[in-house]
Amino acid sequence: MNPILKNILAVIAGAVIGSIVNMSIIMMSSSLIPPPEGADVTTLEGLKTSMHLFQPRHFLMPFLAHALGTLVGAFIASRFAANNSMRYAWLIGILFLAGGISNVFMLPSPMWFNCVDLIGAYIPMALLGGKYGTRT
Repeated sequence: MNPILKNILAVIAGAVIGSIVNMSIIMMSSSLIPPPEGADVTTLEGLKTSMHLFQPRHFLMPFLAHALGTLVGAFIASRFAANNSMRYAWLIGILFLAGGISNVFMLPSPMWFNCVDLIGAYIPMALLGGKYGTRT
């Protein structure tokens, strides 16, 4: 297979599978840690209006979703890339970081969570996923 096509497909697969992991964790998070009383977590507007009710434990699953989604996506992209596999793990990390930054602007999350999420969930997990996905 053409290496350029293989690299493009590896990045697309990493982004799609990483997003599936992210959304799967987010979807099951309310069954593991119930949302606060009166919080509507099914819509963006509901999240915006009820974010002040959230306690630190409610931010654990979103952080894990962001970190594990990036980790898996970077691993997949790195594992199946034809060459320069760490470059594609970085690319996945940057794509997911862009999503995290847009999330900061959309939802009024506490500043401590924004910092922990943006610093710890994207680029470090992409580097780790790339490291484990790189063939030696």
